[in-house]
Amino acid sequence: MSRPYVYCPYCASALTTSAAGRARARCGGCGFAHYDNPVPVVSAVVEHDGRVVLARNKAWPPTWYALVAGFLERDEVPDDAVRREVREELGLEALSTQLIGIYPFPRMNQVIMAYHVTATGPITLNEELVDYRLVEPAECTAWRAGTGFALRDWLRSRGFEPRMTDRPGEGDIEEPVR
Repeated sequence: MSRPYVYCPYCASALTTSAAGRARARCGGCGFAHYDNPVPVVSAVVEHDGRVVLARNKAWPPTWYALVAGFLERDEVPDDAVRREVREELGLEALSTQLIGIYPFPRMNQVIMAYHVTATGPITLNEELVDYRLVEPAECTAWRAGTGFALRDWLRSRGFEPRMTDRPGEGDIEEPVR
């Protein structure tokens, strides 16, 4: 989550909150307005050999496993971005991508474009990730935030009604299944 601006990034004047319309930080000196728009993110329900890949970021608690995700880069098409993220984070090549949906993630001020990605190759984790699980779709649980809603919707499209949890990985099997 980003911290709000206190000073103008252009002229260093103190920012004030405008009262007209939606509240925004504005500069009385140069006219700068901070819109604080959500950041675009792509995420992937990666299907590898018929199972879903859930990964654990090194900064997360040991029980948290979730979908791979990353920021959309300038001038990048979302479909290409999700392929890049799957390759960078898991070392896998995407055979196909299909948009699942677009999901708000207000806590992180993000909008998530979630894809189903069928991928191939050996899984090789990058430096951000410390572990992964391959989970049968029927055994997946989904979480009530961010990418969890995308996993829920993808599972439903396959005829599964996942159990919903409050945190990624909560209620999953304790030992990684590979």
